Amino acid sequence: MADFFETPKIAYEGPNSKNPLAFRWYNENEVVEGKTMKEHFRFSVVYWHTFRGTGGDPFGSATMVRPWDDGSNSVANATRRVRAAFEFIQKLGAPYYAFHDRDVAPEGDNLAQTNKNFDEVVKVLKEEQERTGIKLLWGTANLFSNPRYVHGASTSCNAEVFAFAGAQVKKCLEVTKELGGVNYVFWGGREGYQNLFNTDMKRELDHMARFMHMAVDYARKIGFTGQFLIEPKPKEPTKHQYDSDAAACINFLRAYDLLDHFKLNIETNHATLAGHTMMHELDYAGYQGALGSIDANTGDMLLGWDTDQFPTDYYLTSQVMLMLLKYGGIAPGGVNFDAKVRRESFEPVDLFHAHVGGMDAFARGLKIAAAIRAEGELAAFVKNRYRSWDTGIGAEIESGRATLETLEAEMLKRGEISGNESGRQEMLENLINRYL
Repeated sequence: MADFFETPKIAYEGPNSKNPLAFRWYNENEVVEGKTMKEHFRFSVVYWHTFRGTGGDPFGSATMVRPWDDGSNSVANATRRVRAAFEFIQKLGAPYYAFHDRDVAPEGDNLAQTNKNFDEVVKVLKEEQERTGIKLLWGTANLFSNPRYVHGASTSCNAEVFAFAGAQVKKCLEVTKELGGVNYVFWGGREGYQNLFNTDMKRELDHMARFMHMAVDYARKIGFTGQFLIEPKPKEPTKHQYDSDAAACINFLRAYDLLDHFKLNIETNHATLAGHTMMHELDYAGYQGALGSIDANTGDMLLGWDTDQFPTDYYLTSQVMLMLLKYGGIAPGGVNFDAKVRRESFEPVDLFHAHVGGMDAFARGLKIAAAIRAEGELAAFVKNRYRSWDTGIGAEIESGRATLETLEAEMLKRGEISGNESGRQEMLENLINRYL
């Protein structure tokens, strides 16, 4: 079998290593809070950016040097790409990968030919999974790139588009099951609107819910037991997407009786585009039992769009890991590198530099978060801050025994509140910095 990467298998060399192609913090067998790092993260390499990204942008053509890719849209080229992808993932030491259907196999002239192409490539994916032990974290259907989805997929004004999208999801669910995928993701890239003057919002949301119920029903029919996920994002490519943030997604799922079937796949760059931090989105989803998986990337604070950069900020990864530890982890989800190397980083080795840095950043974040939790100073501060709710009037309110009448009687007796205390924000920020 041909080697597409000269890079040797990435090894753990410890914090003092200066080797850019070695892990300094990610030691997959190291146990933190009762689980190995490999179990905590369930790292996944994405097919789209890593093996289909070209470096092209609206102002320039492709820059990436990819020796395994001849530039054609053939099944033979797709097959060669699979071999290269699994060589890379195996050398990196990541246990999972993720794909859109159109990432791995080319579209044909019609749906039947497209499905045939998909089946041919799936045979090779299965071979490589069996050879390497690498597993599929999740599959999903690309319902946004083809011009037929110009008005959306399940939310399109054209019923035939809805039907085509349904057929595409049916096939992708079958393939995800065949490959042993443990999740299935919906990302509504064009499920939203550009202009409300031409939009029946209620009808579109009703249709999107009907579409997801169909997917749940079919998964049950074929015996797919993986976790369904929705990925929040507020904009790009549509002006407003219906799955705009964690709160909007959970409200949608609850309103349409889907919450028992779906959790959220939360991405850092999408959180910031929605005006939130990643920590906020994880905490919101987590306390409602809807935290399923994460896309690990970051945005550029100087660019207000979805740059999908690799995460290297320990402050960010520490916040993420504080939330994942707080809610008991994300299995069967994982830490999925929905991130791409920069246009200027065009050599194959740059893919290793990017993933090694991201995996190390999360490993360091895990150790920092675990240390914060072990010492307990932060948790103790928060507990103390809310102590007025543990007894007296606070306990009466939380238990549901209090009424407006009893609250009025209590405050008439007291006359005024006893006083507030400082939130100590700066002290707590300094506290976190002690661990970095």
